[in-house]
Amino acid sequence: MRLLLIEDDLSLIEILKKQLEKAGFSVDVAHDGVEAEYLGNEGIYGLAVLDLGIPKRNGLDVLKNWRKQQNDIPVLILTARDTWHEKVDGFKAGADDYLAKPFHVEELLARINALIHRANQQPGGTRIVIGDLTLDEGRQEVIIANGQTYQLSGFEFKLLRYLFLHPGKLISKSTLKDHVYDFESDTDSNVIEVYISHLRRKLGKQRIKTHRGQGYIFQDPIK
Repeated sequence: MRLLLIEDDLSLIEILKKQLEKAGFSVDVAHDGVEAEYLGNEGIYGLAVLDLGIPKRNGLDVLKNWRKQQNDIPVLILTARDTWHEKVDGFKAGADDYLAKPFHVEELLARINALIHRANQQPGGTRIVIGDLTLDEGRQEVIIANGQTYQLSGFEFKLLRYLFLHPGKLISKSTLKDHVYDFESDTDSNVIEVYISHLRRKLGKQRIKTHRGQGYIFQDPIK
């Protein structure tokens, strides 16, 4: 899952980017509101973490402009302001959640996961269940039907989480690249094929079906 982090505090960016990547997210950073609004309209992010106090264009205006353009990206607002009326303004502008500074990174991660689950019509918590498969996001592992558990590499986890969140949908290779890589990554398309093969060895070939020239479908073979 690819996130857009919009923040101008360089020390906080360093901390958050490291922790978000450790939790299995690909992260791009925007340092001001103009860049943030442009990137957020690219359609490649599962969620935006938006600081209101950013230069060039404030975060509230960025959010309002996204919503005017029918951009429904989930947005979690970060701000040093913690008054009730500012929270109301944020929610009226289209925010999905709100976290005041200072905060614990663990709470930020929990809120991000909850928003992503909600946006993809999944129940809350740290697990996603598709048929007889369970993806544990906290441990970054998958549990198959017989109870066997496989620890996932960082890229395997990113890839499988995106597939778990979009079961039964045809997903092109370019879409997978957009959602599991960040701008700083080497985006060799052959890597996707290699890791799809790795996941099939763990889950069974029938779980991820190839539609030649179109992409992949992650499916529950029980249905």
